Amino acid sequence: DLYRKVFVFRKDPSDAYVVLRARLEQPLRNFTVCLRSYTDLGRPHSLFSYATKAQDNEILLFKPKPEEYRFYVGGKFVTFRVPEGRRDWEHVCASWESSSGIAEFWLNGKPWPRKGLQRGYTVGATAAILLGQEQDGFGGGFDLYNSFSGELTDVYLWDAALSPDKMRAAFLSLRLPPALLAWGGLSYELRGDVVVKPRLRE
Repeated sequence: DLYRKVFVFRKDPSDAYVVLRARLEQPLRNFTVCLRSYTDLGRPHSLFSYATKAQDNEILLFKPKPEEYRFYVGGKFVTFRVPEGRRDWEHVCASWESSSGIAEFWLNGKPWPRKGLQRGYTVGATAAILLGQEQDGFGGGFDLYNSFSGELTDVYLWDAALSPDKMRAAFLSLRLPPALLAWGGLSYELRGDVVVKPRLRE
């Protein structure tokens, strides 16, 4: 159980990553991914990478610079500009709905203006899901200078676009609906220099 625990990626740059295992019964026409990160990196880094054999950036949460997040679906992306962090924990949720092509982005419990992305697309179900590296192939092809260094926690993936109430609940660590990936019962494998430690503060 990872309750009140974090993954610490100790090195910069790093070849470390965490493999996540989700039981996906079918392709995704809607989804929400949420996580909490803590880093002092100024360079580009990957937070959540979901690759299929057909598309290495099937779902990707990427931070090219401190004041910008990129959210990819099916290899295309939209950019959300954010205030430069105060070197504190940042909680992000990104959701996507195929029928409308609406991409939502929430930072620390607040929504950003919605954007359009990949209307009508379907996200493949056979996936390699990694934290800490950006895949340029299925389960590999890493650029160490896109690696994450710091702490990650509260990682979730749902097969639905969460309501605003649930987005805020994720930020506040309240009760959440059942998920494909849930921090409380995460099936994971550590690769390289990454360790599980208690969270230093709430």
